[in-house]
Amino acid sequence: RASQQGAGGGDGGAGSSAAETPSSQDFSLSLLDTNLPAEAETELRSFIAKRLTKGALFEGMGNVVSVELSIPECKVGCYYCRFQQENLLEMAALDSDVNTPEYVVCFLGGSEKEDTFRLELDKYIQSLKINLVLEQKTLETHVNPYLRSWFENAICPIQRVVQLFQEKLAFLLHAALSYTPVEVKNADEKTEKDISRFLAVAGLQGLVQEGTMTSLCIAMTEEQHKSMIVDCSGPQPQFHNAGSNKFCEDWMHAFVNGAEGGNPFLFRQILENFKLKAIQDINNLKRFIRQAEMNHYALFKCYMFLKNCGSGDILLKIVKVEHAEMPEAKNVVTVLEEFMRE
Repeated sequence: RASQQGAGGGDGGAGSSAAETPSSQDFSLSLLDTNLPAEAETELRSFIAKRLTKGALFEGMGNVVSVELSIPECKVGCYYCRFQQENLLEMAALDSDVNTPEYVVCFLGGSEKEDTFRLELDKYIQSLKINLVLEQKTLETHVNPYLRSWFENAICPIQRVVQLFQEKLAFLLHAALSYTPVEVKNADEKTEKDISRFLAVAGLQGLVQEGTMTSLCIAMTEEQHKSMIVDCSGPQPQFHNAGSNKFCEDWMHAFVNGAEGGNPFLFRQILENFKLKAIQDINNLKRFIRQAEMNHYALFKCYMFLKNCGSGDILLKIVKVEHAEMPEAKNVVTVLEEFMRE
């Protein structure tokens, strides 16, 4: 069934296709929804069939590859994911006679850059999997619109946040990096979700130790006693209890300068580079602190690094939490805190 609307994006055309495949060796693919031309859809179905035959599709785990189809682009990036309906999986667990059909969803973009958003697309499919009820009415009112909106809902939130906040984006970057709680007021549901997704992607979750992250969240909450508030009631968002530093302001300019091209994949790459630089700075500071435990000159290097890196306020809080149980390192951090206050 052809979709009425393709999801256009800054990286070229985008499309979606969903197919059902019975769970057996002799499977067949039946089309549920697509916005591809007939010839390209047949080629895509053939590609997916080959992947299924090879056992290369794992339930709930998306993949991104480059495929050649009979559409204007020579090659397109294809995210594809195989899944089963959540409620039928539960029934099958109770009754082995219940047949649970399997589904494959494909999202096509202008390149393999969808890989940057693979986790977001996996979550997007997970939501579909939970809510999927393939009655004709539900298919037309929920499933098909959901599939057609994949690019806007899963790929574009970061871009929309950049365009909304512009120079004030530095406040959001600082909040994400410092684990500061953020409260959004007077925003529509879409904007609130966009901000939440941006903060989740911009934070260092998964890149620093889990215990450190938890302790830092507690420490920041206790220290500030209040969240950063984003008020979206006016034409421009207003911030209260916001913080920033040179590091976040420099990276904000990278986002704002990239906004001219309007490419969501570029924004995501900038965000990944932002996090990578933050992690590099944290690791450098840790190395300097280890050296400073035995060397006063290294202590001075620590101090100069914190003064010049642009995010000394945040880095010092992170390493303070990580070194809380290490007396010698803790002493170095205490001295650095005193220097930074002067």
